[in-house]
Amino acid sequence: MRQDGRPADALRPVSIDRRVIKFAPGSVMIAFGETKVLCTVMFEEHPPAWLRNSGQGWLTAEYNMLPASSPERVTRDVARKGRSLEIGRLIGRALRAVVDLKAIGECQITVDCDVM
Repeated sequence: MRQDGRPADALRPVSIDRRVIKFAPGSVMIAFGETKVLCTVMFEEHPPAWLRNSGQGWLTAEYNMLPASSPERVTRDVARKGRSLEIGRLIGRALRAVVDLKAIGECQITVDCDVM
């Protein structure tokens, strides 16, 4: 039995709300119980310099936990290092594995994931 009364094999309630950020071409708020993650997608017309004139684009991701996202304040990872950097890299690798980077043309897609 878990602390919230769920059996050990029971999932937390899941909800997904789309188009939650006005200026992002793509955005979603995903909630797993009380854990909420805001994900946004932004496009840039040019890929990173090392991919210019290659005919393909790039997808990158950033991950962060907001300071009040846990019982004790989480320090902002402004230097982009440590755990946040590694989780962002993992998200980027997972998404690049399922996106045809040649099909998107020479652009860059950035996915931002922020734990609320």
